[in-house]
Amino acid sequence: MVSTIKLTQFSHGAGCGCKIAPAVLETILASSLPKMEHKNLLVGYGSKDDAAAYDMGNGQAIISTTDFFTPIVDDAVAFGKIASANAISDVYAMGGKPLMAIAILGWPVNTLPAALAAEVLEGARSICAEAGIPLAGGHSIDSTEPIFGLAVTGITPIANLKKNNTAKQGDVLFVTKPIGVGILATAQKRDALAPEDLAPFIHQLTTLNKVGEILGGIPEVHALTDITGFGLLGHLIEMAEGSELSAHIFYSKIKMIEAAKKYLAQRMVPDATYRNWNSYSTKTSFDPGVNVMEAFSMLPDPQTNGGLLVAVDPTAVDIIKDVFTKHGLADFIEPIGVLEVAGDKVVIVKN
Repeated sequence: MVSTIKLTQFSHGAGCGCKIAPAVLETILASSLPKMEHKNLLVGYGSKDDAAAYDMGNGQAIISTTDFFTPIVDDAVAFGKIASANAISDVYAMGGKPLMAIAILGWPVNTLPAALAAEVLEGARSICAEAGIPLAGGHSIDSTEPIFGLAVTGITPIANLKKNNTAKQGDVLFVTKPIGVGILATAQKRDALAPEDLAPFIHQLTTLNKVGEILGGIPEVHALTDITGFGLLGHLIEMAEGSELSAHIFYSKIKMIEAAKKYLAQRMVPDATYRNWNSYSTKTSFDPGVNVMEAFSMLPDPQTNGGLLVAVDPTAVDIIKDVFTKHGLADFIEPIGVLEVAGDKVVIVKN
């Protein structure tokens, strides 16, 4: 039966864990061609942001993004939901409102039944409906591994557009979801994920980051990004380094999926964690008292549809706490750190 097929057994990676390593990506993006200037392009790939943004000339910016990956769960409907929520998150991470999406599907048609791909699309439609947007079209190819994602278009007033490199000294840092998704994804791929851990795992993966649109309307939110394949550490480094600052974070304040620690003890660590750490280790330091062995596995753990990383002026901390509380994020009202003057290391991990 279609429902008994385990999708994760047909791919080498899992979700955002299959992203190309940061150091390798820099090589791929390097170009000898002169950089073209487009006066209406507000955000391009040069700033390593979540999406591109284009000035429409009427005070509004169009946001454009794409995201796709191989299965992170075995269930086809859940895979479609997760990939879609992850792609739509990039619009929310820019402070925007999603408008529509088109699908990107790669399917091994001689290996997996077409009916299973139909289930993936059903999952995508349900998440798009939750976000209030149409799944308006797409493109498909015959591929060696199952791949799915969306290209998403959004909109926002230019005044509300948030970037990942515009934080200011003294900004307080918040995160809206626990970390540890990559560890659980690895446990599932190794057929070791306990049944009681599956439902909360999928719930986190399919939860939309809708609060990003609201954060876009708060002027004191200076920088915003979502935490995906490079882990909390990687996306924090992008924010701090891009803003010419250093991040001081408190490891004990960072919320983690409780079950992740159980699988970490069994060494269920994604390969991408090591690739991420190799890219970021020289930019990170740990103060005495930090559980470095655990932090090494948790901070670079690749997240799929992870939470938002928010840098907010200290005068607006109570505003953020109120917004979080009203939108079901009361568990995340405690800051995880602060951005300070740039030092020798980009991220300083304190206990």
